[in-house]
Amino acid sequence: MKTKYIFITAIIVLVIANSCQKDLPQYTEFKSYTYTENDETGGNWNPVLLENATAIDIAAPEVVTSTQYQAEIEDLKSKIANINGNQRNSIDYWTNNAVVRWNEIALELIAKYNLIPGPNEDGSYTLPNPTNPDGPPAFPFAHPPYACRALAYLSVAQFDGLISAWHYKYQYNRPAPYQLDESISYAYEPNEIPSYPSDGAVLARVSKNILTAMFPLEAEYLEKMENEHLESLLLSGGNVKSDIDAGVTIANTVSQIALERASNDGMKNAQAPKAVSDSIKAAAFERFGWQWDNLELPVRPVGLTPLFGKVTMWNVDDVESVRPIPPPALDSDEYRDDVEILKNYADNMTEEYRAIANFWQDGLGTYTPPGHWNRFANEFIVESKMNPLRSARTMAYMNMAIMDAGISCWDAKYYYHYPRPIQTIPGFKTIAGTPNFPSYTSGHSVFSAAASEVLAYIFPEKSDLVRGWAEEAAISRVYGGIHWTFDATVGTDQGRNVAQYTIDVAKLDGAD
Repeated sequence: MKTKYIFITAIIVLVIANSCQKDLPQYTEFKSYTYTENDETGGNWNPVLLENATAIDIAAPEVVTSTQYQAEIEDLKSKIANINGNQRNSIDYWTNNAVVRWNEIALELIAKYNLIPGPNEDGSYTLPNPTNPDGPPAFPFAHPPYACRALAYLSVAQFDGLISAWHYKYQYNRPAPYQLDESISYAYEPNEIPSYPSDGAVLARVSKNILTAMFPLEAEYLEKMENEHLESLLLSGGNVKSDIDAGVTIANTVSQIALERASNDGMKNAQAPKAVSDSIKAAAFERFGWQWDNLELPVRPVGLTPLFGKVTMWNVDDVESVRPIPPPALDSDEYRDDVEILKNYADNMTEEYRAIANFWQDGLGTYTPPGHWNRFANEFIVESKMNPLRSARTMAYMNMAIMDAGISCWDAKYYYHYPRPIQTIPGFKTIAGTPNFPSYTSGHSVFSAAASEVLAYIFPEKSDLVRGWAEEAAISRVYGGIHWTFDATVGTDQGRNVAQYTIDVAKLDGAD
């Protein structure tokens, strides 16, 4: 057993050592900024999980002339007068758009837990178990399906919570402390968004709750980050305690609703037992006369999440309605032509092809392909100077589309159970590993196409750029020898098709 674990650890070290700077998600140069717009009517936008913005009842705050509020102001001023260096650093870190910061934290956790569980001494595998997160192996294995789901629930809960917060902000219109008392200096760029309830508090509590459920071994770390974030909201001069308490109330309700959905979405059954996995494989062989075989060493007995394709989607009613056309038969001219294409890439590998394959690899120890697109979105959000509500909207729609696309992709993978090039081309070798799931369609292609379409909708000036990136991500898997060209091209069309369902919802949510 020790030898096997040493081998796996060595592979992980090599992967991490060769990963690009893109795999370190923190933006050290990201600072607070003046919002392009305040979205005063944001409380009227359509939420995803809540029936409407008023589904959570928040009482009217104390008026600013009240004894209670003035006591909060004095307490705040006392705390600010005694601020220390660590607290100043925390204020600088959280900025005035913590959607980006909490997304970074999620990406860091995904990368940390994106490690394949090793084999037992007898060659068997023990799967990560949420009821025993300490393991071994530790829970979770943050593979792409797990990652896209964690990011979707995080983003949707943030979005719904902020819609509710925005509604009450403009219903009660209580100004921020620094707007009421000239002796309070605001740490960030001033804005006219009311302070009650605190949008930052919504983000802090929602993010802590969702990410703790997804990464239970990080509960202590996440609570620490939440506490630092909540404290920074006070010390920045932007909120008093009652602002924060109201935001936490919204967050607790929203995160409970989100986690109830998560507990019943089918993900707990996605990693099916061997008997179920074998029956899926046999059904594909009976339908098509082919089957994917795992060629990893050592071989894991079950493919990765065979039933992820049955997880509840966000904006598509029936996964079969978006299932792509069948791949080419193994005795067809189209298949034989593709064999020659892959052989030609392998025999004439260029530095450019290799660099593209490596850049988009997003394998072990990284934040996966969904995380890669979250990083792009974060950069666009900061560049566009979006406020937290509009930032959360961007992330929610993109991550719902990515998750729906991933579910559709995994449905196709295990329905068609198509073999990978390494299985059917004699002597063929990849430069990018051997994934533990069938070939058709390409996950990178589907994830990337879905993400790029939502980003093109939200940032139309970047549409050519992001669609070009998606096509490069798709072909990168062909360069790496992981996929057939039709895995990539059909997968790209599939991701775009699935994303349109989410875009159609977004167009009617009241934000445009």
